[in-house]
Amino acid sequence: MLKGKTALVTGSTSGIGLGIALVLARQGADLVLNGFGDFEAARAEVAATGVKVGYHGADMSKPDQIAEMIAYANKDFGGVDILVNNAGIQHVANVEDFPVEKWDAIIAINLSSAFHTTRLAIPGMKARNWGRVLNIASAHGLVASAQKSAYVASKHGIVGFTKAVALETATTGITVNAICPGWVLTPLVQKQIDDRAAREGITVDQAKKDLLGEKQPSLQFVTPEQLGELAAFLSSPAADNIRGVAWNVDGGWVAQ
Repeated sequence: MLKGKTALVTGSTSGIGLGIALVLARQGADLVLNGFGDFEAARAEVAATGVKVGYHGADMSKPDQIAEMIAYANKDFGGVDILVNNAGIQHVANVEDFPVEKWDAIIAINLSSAFHTTRLAIPGMKARNWGRVLNIASAHGLVASAQKSAYVASKHGIVGFTKAVALETATTGITVNAICPGWVLTPLVQKQIDDRAAREGITVDQAKKDLLGEKQPSLQFVTPEQLGELAAFLSSPAADNIRGVAWNVDGGWVAQ
């Protein structure tokens, strides 16, 4: 379905990003990977699908490095057809205790990086009159939780950004949408689970159950593969008129 297209997925050396990259590759898209994880292992896994795979190690908090990454994709892959803004970080603290440098880093990586990649990718998409921008937001882009002020602010910002750019591109072949996962068992969430288990003196399994029980009625983690399949659908012709949507995949979290 996506043969001849190139997808750039930020934060794609593990977790949600790698899961999305793998599904898009299985649909035939060439891939540009990015992230600080084991990129050789990620590249090998994606390359096993038979598509062309590249990697750029841009730090998503650095606009100049983001520009270099888009230039690399334009030069080596002929442009970015599908942009998946997935890179993200987290920090948990009450607002009065929140380190200023953590706030700045979360806003830069979770929100501002999507602005920089999008502004640089859109001209090529407009020239080809086809493109997909998929912003990986969160259930926290739709509702809030305590002690996550920066993360919630960044993800609400991503949802608003998605809607604005979707309107700007509404008469073109470019669609812009957000995917809002609930709990996905990524390294980021595993750290929260481990911290909770240590803090409360319970087992990791119990901490997992407690985490899901508080927010996610399905009591099941969302998987990266499920998010990848949604990304593939939103990249298909069936989704040509889905624009500016914040699509929650959250086991019923936001329905409560």
